[in-house]
Amino acid sequence: MEYKELLEEYKKKKQKIKDRLKDFRSINKNKTKELFPELCFCLLTPQSNARYCDKAIRELKKTDLLFKGRKRAIGNVLRGKARFHNKKAEYIIHARSCFDRNIFNSGNALNIRDHLVKNIKGMGYKEASHFLRNIGLGAEVAILDRHILKNLKRYGIIGSIPPSLTSGLYLKIERKAREFARRLNIPLEELDLLFWSRETGEIFK
Repeated sequence: MEYKELLEEYKKKKQKIKDRLKDFRSINKNKTKELFPELCFCLLTPQSNARYCDKAIRELKKTDLLFKGRKRAIGNVLRGKARFHNKKAEYIIHARSCFDRNIFNSGNALNIRDHLVKNIKGMGYKEASHFLRNIGLGAEVAILDRHILKNLKRYGIIGSIPPSLTSGLYLKIERKAREFARRLNIPLEELDLLFWSRETGEIFK
């Protein structure tokens, strides 16, 4: 399959993508107040608009509800910005009790991801991968949301978009995405932002 168009698009967006990833890597891994809001953002994004979720997190931080608010107060802020706002308010409160920034000391992103998936309610492989990428640890993980899956199908990396992803299927498709990125000589985290910008029109997070 011809990848010329994709490579040309990457060339045009490459610097903006690298600058965005540089922003992500600047997050201080030793500060819970920098890491936790990003974790909560990633908990909000499933089936929701990322811009609205970001707006909700900013409001929760400003009012200090993110770290101290109760379910109803958090849910009221999330209403209209994230789907299933009450359930996601529960996720945020639960995450407070089990989020441990010390897990980042290992430096192994795949182990960190497994820990997050096992211990934080509402966090699957996609959300955990999204979080790791957004704090500068996403070099070897793929965020298999609908935008990425659509493009993997477009280029024949997967035959169809699965209606749901078990952990085993997620890891299988991730391996294929990783190999595809290597063939293109585009870092996996950069390919993710390239595909995401193609579908949404912006390089966000």
